[in-house]
Amino acid sequence: MNIGNAARASGISAKMIRHYEAIGLISAGRGANQYRVYSQADVAELRFIRHARDLGFPLQDVKRLLDLWRNRARASGEVKRLALDHVAALEAKAKSLSAMAESLRHLAQHCHGDDRPDCPILEELAGAFSSQVASLGDSENATKETGKEGCHG
Repeated sequence: MNIGNAARASGISAKMIRHYEAIGLISAGRGANQYRVYSQADVAELRFIRHARDLGFPLQDVKRLLDLWRNRARASGEVKRLALDHVAALEAKAKSLSAMAESLRHLAQHCHGDDRPDCPILEELAGAFSSQVASLGDSENATKETGKEGCHG
């Protein structure tokens, strides 16, 4: 089947299929006309990739999972380790996102949301930026005074 049919069958755009081929994640056969030709096995691999990406696996891990899936002599322990590592990363990201949402919720609760110009949300954002700029200035001053880069010694 051609790339358009493979895209429809797998749920992955033709552009992404070409990208996956370019980075070596998949390889397509070529017909006599040099057009890409995809088999049912290729479509199964593309569906595998789509499901792994839907679960948030980074491409590096998708490649490892795909290699394990292709290898019938694989040990399931490595697959489980990859999955549990990804769970830990997702949980850490969820915790971080939750903390960000809580911070924004707190700021929004203290914003009047009316015609007044004062806004704690903007003040916090400016304060965070100002403190970052100040800390950069402090490290530049320390570098000038000591001739050394901050913590790099």
